[in-house]
Parts: sequence; structure tokens; C-alpha cells
Amino acid sequence: MPAATEVGAAPTTLRRDPVAWAILVLVWFSCAWFGSWEFNPNNAVRMFATLSLVEDRDATIDEFAHLTIDKAHFGEHYYSDKAPGMTVLGIPAVALADAVSGQSAHDFVPGFENRAFNRFLKIRIRLVAVTVCALLTALAAMLLYDLVRGVTGDGAAGAVAALSFALGTTMWGWSTTIFGHAPVAALMMIATWAVWRGTGPARSRGHAVAAGLALGWAVLIEHSALVAGLPVAGFALWRLRDLPRDHAVRTVAIALAAGATALVVLVGYNLLAFGTVFRLGYSGVTDFAGMQEGLFGLTYPKLRVLFELIFGERRGMLWVAPILIVAPFGLAMLVREPATRAIGWLAVAGAVVPFLINASYYYWDGGNATGPRHALPAVGFLGIGIGMFWARAGRWSRIAVAALLAGSIVLNMAIASAEITAPQDEPHALAVAVFAARFDPGYLRTVADEWLGFTPWQGLAIWAVVAAVLTIGLAALVHRARRQA
Repeated sequence: MPAATEVGAAPTTLRRDPVAWAILVLVWFSCAWFGSWEFNPNNAVRMFATLSLVEDRDATIDEFAHLTIDKAHFGEHYYSDKAPGMTVLGIPAVALADAVSGQSAHDFVPGFENRAFNRFLKIRIRLVAVTVCALLTALAAMLLYDLVRGVTGDGAAGAVAALSFALGTTMWGWSTTIFGHAPVAALMMIATWAVWRGTGPARSRGHAVAAGLALGWAVLIEHSALVAGLPVAGFALWRLRDLPRDHAVRTVAIALAAGATALVVLVGYNLLAFGTVFRLGYSGVTDFAGMQEGLFGLTYPKLRVLFELIFGERRGMLWVAPILIVAPFGLAMLVREPATRAIGWLAVAGAVVPFLINASYYYWDGGNATGPRHALPAVGFLGIGIGMFWARAGRWSRIAVAALLAGSIVLNMAIASAEITAPQDEPHALAVAVFAARFDPGYLRTVADEWLGFTPWQGLAIWAVVAAVLTIGLAALVHRARRQA
């Protein structure tokens, strides 16, 4: 079995590693191929705010307010109640779509029943999902592969970790939306990789910039990432302790400066939207009284809720991502081995904190959601554990993990194609909301059936063929790399 390598070392330059690029292409294609309902309030309100920024140079959503229950009300105007990260990141795609089509929201009467407006909105949400959410998830999977390969000395372990993270969990489904959960989870992995690389033998200023940008923009997308990102920041400080003092100070300064760009954007957005720096959209939520509990709905973790988030049939993580059963065993291995102990504790903390945040939230079930969406940033850290388990496992254990991963990918293919937002009041989310109500009757959303004239099942079959070819190619590349090593 490969031995654990020095944390920060890696056998191959990432830019020249075909396995890494094959993972990126497979994950991006899979996430970009499926879509979500454009009028989901969480999707819609972010896009409404983006449209206002692009087309009206303000952040009010008065003309769209009747189309979403997710909104904030201040004075005479309505606004998005979300952190502005996804709204801002969507600006390039919306501006491009408007320029190419020659259309703007002003050309339509906004309404659920208006097919032309529906298509207008759908195109822009899909573009943002493809160019931001799917791309960030694919990049995070690629970097997670590199991290696990470097930590374990096993490229196959890195590939298993990456696919478990991106396609074996609801990261896949949430990456088809413009909710903030998948981008934040992806940015946490990008930051972790940047810290690991940036404090190792191949460190550079670019890694400090990447870490700062990733953590800063994660907070801009979801303010709770300020807490969820603490384990990554702590790991960075721990790793910097062995570097020369001037180098460590310079690295921290660069990372803080990069992260501060998100603060500049937040200040700019608040000034434009509210005329003051000291206001968040969450403080003006109109229809969710629970947001007034504690700090915007956050109080303290409840044991019963934590159990439901992990094991409960309605929202339990293990129901939607059974491959994560393997993760605790791998995390224990990481913590036991001296060479990987630090990153092992990072992975443990990075996995635990999002669940504790989710268990502290008044609306812990996430409303309409398949799986515990607020705990999603945990899955990348759990993926590190899966990779470690694979690297240390024997033949039959690897066969069992491969079978579990294949099952998880098939399950999440159904979720991503059919229903990532299972109804809030459905106790059997997978069996009823995903399969019985959506997947089995063929109510799917694929690029092929929504835009190219194919049936939903044909659209799914096209994905399956392309994904199978990419997966076979990936397996061949992993095998070749293993033989060369």
C-alpha cells in the first residue's frame, strides 16, 4: 500500500495531470447537464436581484416580489433576503445573455403563467448554474483529488474521493441550482487545497490569494461560512507556524487582502441597495418569523435535529449519500497517522461544524430540500476520509466501497435530474418526492429535453453514454498513472 506522503507534496504537477482534468470534465458535464425549477424562491430571488443590478443599476425587486416568498422588505421596496454573493457572481452571465438576445426583463410581464418570461428567467438561471456553480464544483473535485493523492500517495484514492464528493452526494443536485450551498462547499475545498499547497514545499503567493478569495467569497455567498470556514483558517495558522516568521506574516497578509475583496463587494452592494453598510437582507425577511430567533435563526445545536440531519428519512445525509458511511473510518485513520494527523483533524472539524450550524438553525430542515442542504459544506471534508480509507483498504473493502460509490452516484443522478427540492412536508423524501412523484414518471430536467427537442428519458440516456465514456477514460488514466508510479 502507498505510504502517506509529506502533507503538501504531490507526485505530479496538477496542470499536467490528465486524471485531474478528466475529473473536472466529468463533474462539470454532469452538473451542467441537469437543471432545477427556475421559480424556486431561492433560485428566483437571487436572479431577480441580479436582473435589477444589470438592467436597472439598483437592487430592488419590487416588480418581481409577488413571484417569491424569499424576500426582504425595507421602507417602500423589496429586496433579496439572501447574502449577495450568488447575485453578484451571476452578473456576467446575465449581462451576456441580455446583450446576445437583445432582451431584458422589461420586455415581459413577470408572472408564473407567462411562458416567454419563464424561458427568459430559465436561460439566465441555467447560465449562472453552469458557469458558476457547476464550474466551482468541478474545480473543487479536481483539487480534492490532488489533495488526497498528495496526502495518501494514491491517485486512485484521490479519484474516489473526488467522485464521492461531487457525484456521490447532493453536491451534484445543488450544483444545478443557484442556491449558495454547493458554491460554498466547493469554495471550502478550494480554500483547503490552497492552504495545503500554500504551506507545503510547492508554496507560492498564488496559493495565499486563492485561499483568501475562496474563504472570503464563501462568506459573501452564505454568511454562515464565516463559522464553517474557521477550521480551514485554523489549519492555515497551524501550518504556518513552521515557516519563517516574515514569510508567514506576508502569507497571512496576502490571504487577508484577497479575502477583503469580498468585503468590498458586500459594502458596495449594501450601499447601493440600502444606502448603509450596516444592514443585511436577512434582517428584513418578511415571511419567516423564525429568522428573528437568535442570530438570524441560529441559536444552539439540538441533539434531536442532529440525529435527523444524519439518519432521519426526511432529511438525513446518509439517505442521500450512502457513500459517506465510509468517511468516519478514513478520518480515524488520518488522525491516527502522525504524517496526516493535522489534516485529519481539519477534516473532522470541517465535517462537524456545518452539521452543528445546521442543527442550530430554526429552519433546520431547509424547507423544500432533498437532504440537509445547510450541512452541505461538510461533504468535501468527509470526502478526504473516504479517500484515506480507500488508500489503506484491502481488495475486498475496495470492491465494497466501489459498489457503494456506484450506488450513490446512481441515486444522486436521480436526485439531480428529478428533484433536488423535495417538499417540506413529505416524510419519505427519496421514495415519494424523488422517485414516485418525479423520476419514475419521467419528470426530468436535462439540457437535451429542455433545449434540444429530445424526450426526458433520451436526455438522461445521452448523459449516461457520455458519462460512461468519460468514466472509462478516467479509470484508464488512473490505471496508467498507477502503473507508471
